[in-house]
Amino acid sequence: MITVSNLAIQFGKRVLYKDVNMKFTSGNIYGIIGANGAGKSTLLKAISGELEPTKGTVEMGPGERLSVLSQDHFKFDEFTVLDTVMMGHTVLWDVMKERETLYAKEDFSDEDGIKVAELEDKFASIGGYTAESDAGELLSGLGIKEHLHGKLMGELSGKEKVRVMLAQALFGEPDNLLLDEPTNDLDLETVEWLEDYLGNFENTVLVVSHDRHFLDQVCTHTIDIDFGKVTLFAGNYSFWYESSQLALRQAQNQKLKAEEKKKQLEEFIRRFSANVAKSRQTTSRKKMLEKLNIEEIKPSTRRYPGIIFQMEREPGNQILEVNDMKAVTEDGTVLFDKLSFNVEKDEKVVFLSRDPRAMTALFEIINGHAEPAEGSYKWGVTITTAYLPLDNTEFFKSEMNMLDWLSQYGQGNEVYFKAFLGRMLFKDEDVLKKVNVLSGGEKMRCMIARMQLKNANCLILDTPTNHLDMESIQAFNNNLKLFKGNVLFASHDHEFINTVANRIIELTPNGCIDKLMNYEDYIYDTHIKELKERLYAK
Repeated sequence: MITVSNLAIQFGKRVLYKDVNMKFTSGNIYGIIGANGAGKSTLLKAISGELEPTKGTVEMGPGERLSVLSQDHFKFDEFTVLDTVMMGHTVLWDVMKERETLYAKEDFSDEDGIKVAELEDKFASIGGYTAESDAGELLSGLGIKEHLHGKLMGELSGKEKVRVMLAQALFGEPDNLLLDEPTNDLDLETVEWLEDYLGNFENTVLVVSHDRHFLDQVCTHTIDIDFGKVTLFAGNYSFWYESSQLALRQAQNQKLKAEEKKKQLEEFIRRFSANVAKSRQTTSRKKMLEKLNIEEIKPSTRRYPGIIFQMEREPGNQILEVNDMKAVTEDGTVLFDKLSFNVEKDEKVVFLSRDPRAMTALFEIINGHAEPAEGSYKWGVTITTAYLPLDNTEFFKSEMNMLDWLSQYGQGNEVYFKAFLGRMLFKDEDVLKKVNVLSGGEKMRCMIARMQLKNANCLILDTPTNHLDMESIQAFNNNLKLFKGNVLFASHDHEFINTVANRIIELTPNGCIDKLMNYEDYIYDTHIKELKERLYAK
């Protein structure tokens, strides 16, 4: 349990929030949301003790242990992977090191013997004898293969380190767990493993994430940082989003009577309570929603970008034909082979692979930026494309300001291009900012504005939610659901895939798996197939 009393955080004259009084209890998972710069990660740092609050206190229950997902991926480079995970339980690690030191003594005394006996009792009580196997099990669940467990952290890739640091935070089932963007750089399968793990976790969790599906699956509560306040709501992200949108519509409708507003909100809560069955935290969330005071539901101050893709012409019946295509990396790794498919009108196709380089290779080939090792492709004569690449670095190696940069990609006057940038939440003074100093999120919004200028009828998107905040992801997602043309994309965002794609193509070194269905149906089919294979193997 974590108790926050009269917490305030201020930097200079800027007050992030004040008078924060909350109690976070065992068995609940609290998702922290808010616009960029609202202070989500800052709140976690204040709770962990990394940041001294301007005012107030943070307390945990007596003897409780706190674990934090470390953001320093180089801190443990001189330690083995297995040791790095076990260091997450500092009490256990200290006991282990003290035991080793005493056992290594040449002049082992009676006092040392008494001390060792005490340490052995403590070691056993905190799970010391199963620590290595427990750490190994966590690592394997997070996709770190056994042959890597004995390697030094410095030998691992950046994505592998992210998984080890997550295993370190989870190790030993801490009483209180703080996770800042835990799904970053995780594939969809590993995110699902983490959802299951946290769904069975019985202690207190606070998590910051831009992954809406992840928040929906695991969270019992939502902490919204808005209006300069930190407010606690029952329910997950989707409940918060839908209820805030309903409240906004009500606020805009001045004629709506108070009684009618109340009726709408009560009906919304009943409907949402009936739809929580898919979550990992169904029972407790439903109880919380039943207790919710409808007066707590307010419009958000969030600003959502205007992502609106329009087509200049309708696509014909022939979209894209790919025949016997093969892609190979420079080191000879086959990313996919014997790849053949036809994209039909109205299809929105997500491409999956255990190696994310496969999707990027395919997109680079069909956009004419690379050649396949074998095979061919052909676009329909009516098709125009707009491409959002995974790496946009080359686009921003320029001293141009944002307005001049965007004007390269279309025809129109200054007002025309300012309107597109304005849709993407860039204010008047922002458009004079040089593009080579933009943040990752700002660059992505510029690239989306560039795409909108093309009025294409086929969008090609390589991991489009990278670097975007929750509001931009939501706006992007909403528009793609309504887009009348074709979409070919890759993503690690479960919600994005499930609500946009109506066809799944999984790329493999030996052809592809091609299914005309949504993503959750595909996952279900895949799980059933794997279960049958395991049963037949026995």
